[in-house]
Amino acid sequence: MNSMNWKIPLFRVHNDESDVNAVTKVITRGSHWADGPEIGEFEGHIAKFAGRKYAVTFNSGTSALHAVLLALDVKGGEVIVPSFTFPSTVNAVVLAGATPVFADIEKETFGLDVRDTEGKITNRTKAIVVVHYAGCGARDTKKLRELCDKRSLFLIEDAAESLGAEIHGKKIGTFGDAAMFSFCQNKIITTGEGGAIVTDDMVLHEKLKMLRSHGRASDKNYFETNEKAEYVELGYNYRMPTMCAALGIAQLKKIDMLIEKRQAIASMLNDELSKINGIRCPIPPTGFKHVYQLYTLILGSEYIRDELQRYLNKEGIMSKVYFSPVHLERFYSKYGYNKGDLPNTENVSGRVLSLPIYPDISQKEVSDIMIGIGVFFKNRKTKSDEIGV
Repeated sequence: MNSMNWKIPLFRVHNDESDVNAVTKVITRGSHWADGPEIGEFEGHIAKFAGRKYAVTFNSGTSALHAVLLALDVKGGEVIVPSFTFPSTVNAVVLAGATPVFADIEKETFGLDVRDTEGKITNRTKAIVVVHYAGCGARDTKKLRELCDKRSLFLIEDAAESLGAEIHGKKIGTFGDAAMFSFCQNKIITTGEGGAIVTDDMVLHEKLKMLRSHGRASDKNYFETNEKAEYVELGYNYRMPTMCAALGIAQLKKIDMLIEKRQAIASMLNDELSKINGIRCPIPPTGFKHVYQLYTLILGSEYIRDELQRYLNKEGIMSKVYFSPVHLERFYSKYGYNKGDLPNTENVSGRVLSLPIYPDISQKEVSDIMIGIGVFFKNRKTKSDEIGV
């Protein structure tokens, strides 16, 4: 179905006059559309919000993850990653010159399972990338931090979906040596496209700034000086445009409200849908702050998941599978993985379905989703696969 025809889309971007004014201010001044003062200002706000000393913005979360892997010099080594993630997590490892090693997930929050991860460590392992799925911190994050400390490995948090989430009062993004946030259009706050790395490591921070801007050493604005620049690294053009940073500043001011709205919507869905036999709702573990970038159900089987998605399609309600296993994608077949290698990942991937959730969703739209799913289950004739959730 064409995206313009959905009665209820998977997401809509929240925006208001402050967003328009922030971008308009940059456009109308006629200068500093690149490398403007809003870049540093946004970075300062992100670092403070995330509870880290430094933040470096990029033109996407993927660019940010690629850059931090390069900066940590994983080339020639192995990086342990989940397969239950968006392909960019793993692509960044390959682009940085390392070999991805897939570890399985736990079934509570769908983060890396620390026991399986430890079993995948070799003398070539340089880093572990933990993905915080859908807006909830990975259950084994603290144990993964301890494992990395014990084995002298870097821990990188892929927190693309989880800006603002917490584990027992500690913010996601403060467990790793570095963490990546995404500001793509469907994330908690958005700059259209964009990302950032946060860290407490000043040396890493400086290296990231060079990598995102052609390996240039100078802190001077390239567009405002005629002095010759010195290029000391192989770098990329991964800079965030100034308009995006200005938009990010305006969006970040609203983040508490945006998260609270998502949590309120999720609470309504949880209360109603958890009454249905055959559905597991995304209720976080005790002490975990879930920001609900996605609202993902677990169904009893792949068959019923696909059947429900077809029904929602007919009703004009968009849903999506986040995520299919990366280790079974065609490109990654050359790494020697086969169906059955990651049982939890494959089981969960076959049963997940993400429903619409966004701050401005109406009460009627939420009701339509709940009523539609209720009708679907009430009218089903086969009940034998509504188990195991």
